[in-house]
This record gives sequence, C-alpha cells and structure tokens, in this order.
Amino acid sequence: MIARSHNPTRQAAIGWAFLVVLVWSTSWVLIRIGLKEIPALTFAGLRYTIAAICLAPFLLTKRSRQAIRQLNRNQWGQLLALGVVLYAVAQGSQYLSLSFLPLATTSLIINLTALATAIVGLVILSESPTRLQWIGITLNLGGIAMFFYPPAFSDRDGLGIAIAMVCMLANTAGTIMGRSLNRMGSIPPLILTGISMGVGAVLMLGVGLSIEGIPTISPLNWAAIVWMAVVNTAMAFTLWNYTQRTLQATESSIIANMMTVLVAILAWIFVREGLSTLDIFGIVAATIGTMLVQIRRFRQINLQTGT
Repeated sequence: MIARSHNPTRQAAIGWAFLVVLVWSTSWVLIRIGLKEIPALTFAGLRYTIAAICLAPFLLTKRSRQAIRQLNRNQWGQLLALGVVLYAVAQGSQYLSLSFLPLATTSLIINLTALATAIVGLVILSESPTRLQWIGITLNLGGIAMFFYPPAFSDRDGLGIAIAMVCMLANTAGTIMGRSLNRMGSIPPLILTGISMGVGAVLMLGVGLSIEGIPTISPLNWAAIVWMAVVNTAMAFTLWNYTQRTLQATESSIIANMMTVLVAILAWIFVREGLSTLDIFGIVAATIGTMLVQIRRFRQINLQTGT
C-alpha cells in the first residue's frame, strides 16, 4: 500500500498519522520499562541501529545506489550533521532524561519542540507573532507552569529536566535541518532517513557501549527493542513520511502534539505514574497552546497557496 505512487487521501493521511502518533506514544512506556535493565544510550543505540539495518536493503537498490553516488560533499556534511543532531543527541538525551523523570514530565518538556520550531521559524522569516499566536504561547507556558507547580525539584529532577531541554533543542535544530533538506528535494526521503539514522545510531551505540559497557538483556526486552526498531521506528517513520505527501508539515506537527496527552494516559495505565488535576490541566493547556500557534501558521499557508 505504502509503495504505491499515488498520494493518500486527506482522510486516510490523517488516520494514518494518528495511528503513527499512537504507536510512537507506546514507545515511551516500553522505554521506561526497558531502562530498568538496559542503560539509556545503549538502549537507544540498539533500537536505532536495528531500525537502520531494516532500512539498509532499500538503500542497496539500483536507484538508491545511483542517488547516493550523486550526493556532493555539502550534502554528505548535512546528512552527517542531521544524524548527529536529530538521532544521536536528540534520541540519546530523550532516553537519558527518562532515566531521571516521569514519562509525562519528559514528554511535556519535549513537547516544547513544536513551539520552539514555530518561534524560530517566525524569527528566521522576520514575522511577528499574531494575537492568536501570542495567546497560544501564553497558554503553552502557563500550562507548563501549572504542571510544575509547586516547584519542588531534587538534584536528580534538575538533571533530568536539563537533559530533556537538550533533547528539545536538538529536536528543534534537527527539525529545521530536516525541513531544509526536504525542501530542496534533491535527496530522496529514504536516502535522507537511512543515512542520517544510520550515522546517529552507530554513534549512540558506540558511545553507549564504551561508557555503559555491554548489558545483559532479557529475552522480553530484546523483543521490545526489536519491536520498537521494526514497527515503531522503521515502519512508523516510513508511514509518517507517506502521510506527509498529503498533509502540510504544520498539520503533521499538530497531530504529533497529541503525543503529550497520549503518553500521560499510557503512563497512568501501564506504569502507574499518577497525575494531579493541576497536572492534567497543565498538559491540556500546553498542548492547546502549541496547536494555536501552528493553526494560525497553517491558515496563513492555505491563504498563500489557495488550498
């Protein structure tokens, strides 16, 4: 189905995108459980290395080899940088932060990626935020303030928050870098994903094994790693790219923002991480705020393109 040349209908693309976000949300629970046995960087490195291996056969086709040979030095540099930032730094720090913080806390901080990306885009384009965008920014920051009220952090929490902020900033930078490469359209998405993911995965795994040593992994956790690599990473990223043939990037970001709420619900169900009423209001307010910032941008895009 995904291999077909035609684009999905709008309804189908939205449905597939929500399915991918739900699948990605389950990764957080599996990571949280697996971190009890597997060190963070090694865990992330194994997942993404196996995912990159799954994509490798597609990079060896005649068409892919020809496209790879046509890459120039600048493009190779951009792919390597994207792999380091979006996979090694962003994913590695996400796993590390989950070693210190509850799922909902880490997810909420990383949710700032969409807001930060929108603000950086506004700055780069020299556009001032609209009234609706300012309302969205205020809601987002107010929601985060509600979630973390009253402020009572241990040293461990502080370290976890700092690592999650690194993840958020790396995700923001990686998103902008990826959009820049995709906008040029000179590198096929499969080549872009396969090479950058491979670079980041090998780097994460190498650093993890050298620092954390070789872990003993139970069969159940091996099954979780393989599942996340094949289904939640290789297949889900491919399906996500398929939906982006039809959906605007802003629409995709809005759907992806639902992950914060889904992660909080899954954390409550599967790992018994409770949330207070104020925490729930904070998560909802932050998510709605981020959506308002991007909905306005999406409307502007529609007016400009006539769609």
